[in-house]
Amino acid sequence: MFRGVNPINLDAKGRMAIPARYREQITGCCDGSLVATIDTEARCLLLYPLPEWEEIQAKIEALPSFNPAARRIQRLLIGHATDLDMDSNGRLLLPAPLREYAMLEKRVVLLGQGRKFEIWSEEQWLDTRDEYLQEVDGGNELPDEMQSLSL
Repeated sequence: MFRGVNPINLDAKGRMAIPARYREQITGCCDGSLVATIDTEARCLLLYPLPEWEEIQAKIEALPSFNPAARRIQRLLIGHATDLDMDSNGRLLLPAPLREYAMLEKRVVLLGQGRKFEIWSEEQWLDTRDEYLQEVDGGNELPDEMQSLSL
């Protein structure tokens, strides 16, 4: 289970160090094999342990290829999917095309999302987070599914 907001610096080669608290879990669940792809709704990356990604990819591949929306998702998510291996120092090399898509420079945020992570440029994440908080302050209703949830 991945959770939490983790500020990280990319090095000059585009590598990011996975926080130590996640390394053992990543090694245990997928031997350090991860898959990164783009998020189609926001300028960030999605980072999955390989077994999680394989389940998702199978579902995406099963979508009807003659449906234009499904084909778009297949091309974007599977087409950008990149295998990454965590090195012995707990680092991942993020390829330039993925870094460019997500506008990743020096400061990034690794955002735990349960079974996956999101990787954001720090500036993009802070802006998006603030927009989300303004929506709540503005009185936007919670989805019906969340009305009965007690936190």
